[in-house]
Amino acid sequence: MEEKEFILQLLNPKTQNNAFQKLLSDYKRPLYNHIRNIVLDHDDANDVLQNTFIKVFQNLNNFKGESKLYSWIYRIATNEAITFINKKAKLSGATSGELKSKIVENLEADTHFDGNEIQIKLQKAILTLPEKQQLVFKMRYFEEIKYEEMSTILGTSVGALKASYHLAVKKIEKFMNED
Repeated sequence: MEEKEFILQLLNPKTQNNAFQKLLSDYKRPLYNHIRNIVLDHDDANDVLQNTFIKVFQNLNNFKGESKLYSWIYRIATNEAITFINKKAKLSGATSGELKSKIVENLEADTHFDGNEIQIKLQKAILTLPEKQQLVFKMRYFEEIKYEEMSTILGTSVGALKASYHLAVKKIEKFMNED
């Protein structure tokens, strides 16, 4: 189905429910993975995913079609995840970095995390990066999002994203080779 036609179905009260169900089924898994890469915790990712879909539904009328629907939804999900982490950190009296560190330490006990020691070390390495580099690295490495798409989602130039990813990889390689 053509994206413009799908958006019209989302906006039409008669077809809205079915269209939104399709949106949920198409985007639930990739958005969950994207959000989980940012917030790390399974339950938190589910909460942020739910908030993302609520925001999407509430703001569909504001979608101007200047980007793909996918990019617009990913931007909402990214902003929701970052806001969630910052709020959670503030409530616990920690920085977002300290909070993420604590979450990584708890990953081994998380029944929804099927990683091994190397994956936990990778998560720790990612935490050493500045927040923007973390986001760029996760989107490129784990989700294989193209730089052009990432540029639309994050509002950053392709060149800056490539540089950021390159620097992140170098720092992570250095971290992984320590010990």
